[in-house]
Amino acid sequence: MKTATNISRIVLGSLYLIFGLDFYLHFIPYQPNHTGAAAALKDGLLAAGYFYPMMKFLQVAGGISLLINRYAPFSAVVLFPISLNVFLFHTILVPSGWYMGVLLLVPNLFLGYAWRKYYSSMFVKKAAV
Repeated sequence: MKTATNISRIVLGSLYLIFGLDFYLHFIPYQPNHTGAAAALKDGLLAAGYFYPMMKFLQVAGGISLLINRYAPFSAVVLFPISLNVFLFHTILVPSGWYMGVLLLVPNLFLGYAWRKYYSSMFVKKAAV
């Protein structure tokens, strides 16, 4: 279990670090060919001005956190909504890229299971004040 957790942590951290940095440094040659709803969603998020830079910053910070194994359970929780949305985007709007969503979602879900003891205090029925 420890080996699988380390592999998942490193894979997820590497993917988020690489694709997060690419937003700022543009080192991956990429020809966007999205059309229809996929293009509209991406264009809308880019037009907002703040959304993509914020999301990419979280990806870079979360990727580094996972790679150096500091606050990694917290980073996995922060990155989970991004993993889920990448999975949904690539399975519903751009089905040809489904594997990218799977590459992010599966390790993130596995880490959530492997680190479930760290999350137990988050699932409280009623918070005491």
